[in-house]
Amino acid sequence: MSTLIIFYSYTGNTRRISEALATAESADIVEIADVNRPGKLKAFTAGCFAAMRGRSWPIRPLTSALTDYERLILLSPVWASNPPPAFNALLEQLPDGKSISVKMVSGSGKSKCKERVEAAIKARGCDLESFEDTKA
Repeated sequence: MSTLIIFYSYTGNTRRISEALATAESADIVEIADVNRPGKLKAFTAGCFAAMRGRSWPIRPLTSALTDYERLILLSPVWASNPPPAFNALLEQLPDGKSISVKMVSGSGKSKCKERVEAAIKARGCDLESFEDTKA
């Protein structure tokens, strides 16, 4: 089964976890990149404000076609108890009918965003295979 790990990382914690998972799963890996990467102040003010409202902001085109993979594993940090805007942009691009696994990475390992992520995945016609909170 072909697996693609797609991750967003601002500080590098989610990148580290994603790379280890890609090795363990023998999976391909691709990073979600902001079109205009915000500085820390904007990321943690405007970014958290947008995250709390479920908004997205522009991301660069992914380097892998999501339709080419049977399984997608998404990893993201948690901003203000929600997925960050770049991750929300990815959720808006999910192809219909995919089975999706999600790992949210936070300092506590206890996010409260499962309902929001699951609703976004189901709105795209996909199934949430698993959801896990991971401590950074």
